Amino acid sequence: MAIDPIEPSDARPSELVGSAIQRREDPHLLTGDAEYTDDIAYEGELHLALLGSRYGHATIQSVDASEALADDRVVAVYTQDDVTASGIDGVLRVGAPEDGTAPDNPLLAGDRARYRGQPVAAVVATERYAARDAIGAIDVDYERKDAVVDPVAAVGEDGPTVHESAPDNVAFDWEVGDESAVESAFAEADTVVSTDIEINRVLPTAMEPRAATARYDPSSDELSLELSTQNPHTIRDDVAHTLDHPAEKVRVRPPDVGGGFGGKLQPYAGQLLAAWAAKRQERPVKWVATRTEDSLSMVHSRQQSITAEAAVDDDGTVRGVRAESVAPVGGYLVPGGKIVPTNLGLMASGQYDIPAVHVRVTGAFTHTAPMAAYRGAGRPEATYFIERLLRTVADELDIDPVELRRRNFVPADAFPYETGLGHTYDSGDYEKTLDRALEMVDYDEFRERQRRARDDGRYLGVGVSCYVEACGAAPGWQESGVVEVRPSGTVVVKSGTAEIGTGHRTAYTQIAAAELGVDFEDVTVVEGDTGEVEVGGGTAGSRSMPLGGSAVQQSAVAVREQAVDVASDLLEASPDDLVVEGGDVHLVGVPDRSVSLAEIASVVAEDSSPDDERGLDATTAYDPPNYTFPFGTHVVVVEVDPEVGAIDLLRYCAVDDVGNQINPKIVEGQIHGGVVQGIGQAIYEDVEYDENGQLLTESLQDYAVPKSVDVPEIETESTVTPCPHNPLGVKGVGEAGAIAAPPAVVNAVADALAPLDPDGLDMPLTAQRVWAAVNGP
Repeated sequence: MAIDPIEPSDARPSELVGSAIQRREDPHLLTGDAEYTDDIAYEGELHLALLGSRYGHATIQSVDASEALADDRVVAVYTQDDVTASGIDGVLRVGAPEDGTAPDNPLLAGDRARYRGQPVAAVVATERYAARDAIGAIDVDYERKDAVVDPVAAVGEDGPTVHESAPDNVAFDWEVGDESAVESAFAEADTVVSTDIEINRVLPTAMEPRAATARYDPSSDELSLELSTQNPHTIRDDVAHTLDHPAEKVRVRPPDVGGGFGGKLQPYAGQLLAAWAAKRQERPVKWVATRTEDSLSMVHSRQQSITAEAAVDDDGTVRGVRAESVAPVGGYLVPGGKIVPTNLGLMASGQYDIPAVHVRVTGAFTHTAPMAAYRGAGRPEATYFIERLLRTVADELDIDPVELRRRNFVPADAFPYETGLGHTYDSGDYEKTLDRALEMVDYDEFRERQRRARDDGRYLGVGVSCYVEACGAAPGWQESGVVEVRPSGTVVVKSGTAEIGTGHRTAYTQIAAAELGVDFEDVTVVEGDTGEVEVGGGTAGSRSMPLGGSAVQQSAVAVREQAVDVASDLLEASPDDLVVEGGDVHLVGVPDRSVSLAEIASVVAEDSSPDDERGLDATTAYDPPNYTFPFGTHVVVVEVDPEVGAIDLLRYCAVDDVGNQINPKIVEGQIHGGVVQGIGQAIYEDVEYDENGQLLTESLQDYAVPKSVDVPEIETESTVTPCPHNPLGVKGVGEAGAIAAPPAVVNAVADALAPLDPDGLDMPLTAQRVWAAVNGP
C-alpha cells in the first residue's frame, strides 16, 4: 500500500521521526534548480577528454599527438610519461590484499592496455568538442595481444597473462568457514544437492555520468574539486596521495549528484587528471564522461561463476553448504574489488541456521573493466546464491520451497546469532516477514490457481526470496555529525555522508528537529563538503542512517543538554525542571517562563572564551559496534509463455524489516528503486564482451535497463525489529530491493516452468534464454 507523504507543518517536532514527511530535496530537483557538476562553469575553464584503448589487451608502441596539437584550441596532450615526469608516480591508490596482489593501476595506460576503454592519453582544450575531436586525431600504434574475459578460463592453464606479477591471473584466493565441519556434514547427510550458478555482469547505470571540475590557486596551493561522487572525503585523500598534494590543501565538494549506486565510490583517472591538469595549467579543468565512457571504464559488478552443494537430510534440514566461486576483478584490482565478491562467503548462509558452511572465492584478473560495488555490493550475489540453491534443494526433495525455508530459518529467539562466517546478526524475526508476504499473494490459493492454469496450458509461477544483509559498516568506519544552533535561531546540521538522491537531508532534518524541538524549516543540512566537515565516510553500504543519522542524533542530544545547562542559569532553575520545546527552553508546566534557543546561542556567542567549554554546538564521531542486519521476504508472481519466452510480472510483493524508520515514505521509495534495479538484472541487463575483450554493450542502445512499462506495481509492507546497538534503532534500506529481487524473479520463472524441466535458467532471463531453456539451444 502506497504511503502518502505529509508536509512538515502537519507534524509537531516530537512527531517528525517516524512520519512520512515530503522530501525537502524534491522541489529543488523537480523545478530545474539542481546544479550538477557539468552545470558549473568557471572563467577560463579548460576541458579534459580521455582517449580509451581500442583493444582489450595490447602493447602501446607509441602515441603520436602531432595532428591533435596542430589545433590551436588544444592546449596539451598528455601520456603517462608526462604524468610521471611531473614528479608523481601517477597510480591510483588501492592497497594490496593480504592474500593476493594488486598491480599498480596508472592514471594513463603507459606501455600496456589491459581492458577496452582504459585511458591511454588525455587532451586538454579550450572547448569541449575540440578536446573530443583531438582524441580522434591521436595516432596510437598498438600491438594487439590475446585477451581473456572469462574468469574461469583466466585462472586455467591456457589463459593469457594479464599481469606479469600474477602469472596465474589470481588476484586473491580467499576462503571462509570451517572446511572440516563441512566435510563431516556432507558425510552424515542423507542427500547432496549440487548446482552451478552464473551471476551476470551489470553496469551501475546512474542518470548522471561521472564528472569533475578542478581548480588550483598557486598563491595558496589550494586544490578544489567539485565532482559527482558518493565519497568526497576518500576522494580528497586519493587526490592528495596520487598527486602528492597536502590533504589539508584539497577540498572536495559534491554538488547535486545524479545517482551513484556504488559506481561513484572510487576515484577515476578523469577526476584525478582534471586535478593534475588544473595544477599544471593553473586554470580550471572540467572532465565529463560520455555514456559510452561510463560503460567502458566505470566499474562493473556482480559477475561470479559458482559451483554450489548442499548437504541435506530427507526432511529438508540443511546440514552444510559449500561453494567455490571464481569472480573477475577486471584488468586491475580497485577499491572494493575484493570486498564485494567475498561478501558471497560472509553472507552465504542467508536467513538459515546452517551448522557448517565453507566458501572459497578466487579473484581473477581479466581483460575487462574493473569490478567493484553496485547497489548491494556482494550481498545480492550471496542472496542469489543461497536462494537459488535452496530452490534446487526443494525441487530435489519435492518439498514446498516455503516449507523448506521455515524448517531452516534462524529462530526468532536465537538472536544475536553468530553465523560462523564472521558476522553476528543483531536481531530478526524471519517468519514474520515471510508470513506477511505470503498473505499478500494468498499463497495457498495461488497454488490452487496455478494447478488449474496448467490444466489450461498456462504457466504461472511464484518465487520467494528471503534475504538478510549486512549494512551500516563495520566498527572503525565511523561517521561524523555536527549540530549547531546559531544566534539567528537556525539549526545547522553537517554530515560526512553524500546526498546522491537518497533523501538524507530530509531525514537528518527530522532527527535534529525532533531532538531540539524546533520547526522542520529551521534546520539546514550541509553534507559531504570536506571544507565544512572534517571527516566523513561517504554514502555506501546503507550506512547513512545507522551511522550518519546516529551521529546527528547524538550531537543534537548534546546540544539540547547544553541549552538546558545555559538556560538553567538564565532562568535560575534546576536543569531537571526544564524542558526543550517549540524552539524554547522553559519550566515544566510554565511555558511562559522560557528562553529561546536563539537567545541562548546569542548568550553563548557573547560570553564564549577559550576557557568556556559551554556552547550550542556538538560534534559526534559515531563508530558502530557491529553491522546492522535488515531482512525481509519478497514474493513474485509471473506468467511465462514458453513458446516465445515472454515473462509477465503479475505481482511483486515486498515485506522488509529495516528497523525503525525515520521516514516511511523514503523507505518505500528506496525499496521501489532497488526492486527495479533487481528486476533489471534478473531479466534485462547483461554486460557482454567478445573473446577479444571488445565490449558489445557500450551504450543504452545495446545495454537494456527496465522502463516503467516493464515494472509492475510494487506492493510494500514492513515489520519493525529495531537494531539494538544504535541510538535510532535503524538498520538501513538503500540496497534491500536490489538484493531481494533477482532470486525472487528467477525462482518465480523456474516455478512456472517446472513441468517443462527447463535447463539453464540463468540471468538475465531474456526471451531467447527462456525459450532455449525450455526448447533447447
